[in-house]
Amino acid sequence: MHPGRVTADADGDVVIFLIGMRIHHLWAVHRWLPVFLAMPRMLKELGRDRTAGLLHHRLVGGPPRTFEVVQYWESKEKLLAYAVAPDREHRPAWATFNRRARQGAGHVGIWHETYVVPAGSYETIYGDMPARGLGAAYGVRSLRDRVQAPERLGV
Repeated sequence: MHPGRVTADADGDVVIFLIGMRIHHLWAVHRWLPVFLAMPRMLKELGRDRTAGLLHHRLVGGPPRTFEVVQYWESKEKLLAYAVAPDREHRPAWATFNRRARQGAGHVGIWHETYVVPAGSYETIYGDMPARGLGAAYGVRSLRDRVQAPERLGV
């Protein structure tokens, strides 16, 4: 826990990547289990190689049969480089998913969203709280007293 008021120690743009899957047919385990197991392998790989650019991630609960991961990346370039790297976990997992989807579409769905948030367009505050989100990704620093959200956003 960080006592008092703190903010994320992020400078510049931040990259937030949301990714998830939804199991449409529970009985089709052979269709959704490989998709379900691919993400932990990727996260483990990224955790071993901090130079790849993943700063932090967290699993988020969703509606039934839906699994989501929020990821914070060092840059969009590193995120995109990881996505296409032939020697990393993502590209073969993506190819396998596409091949299996053509064989029997509709058993599992996937989605992702990428946000590149410009400097001055995000604001964080944590009060007597462990760092979460951007604070967990970038670390935290103390807030000066009486600094309000508009000033932190550069308004």
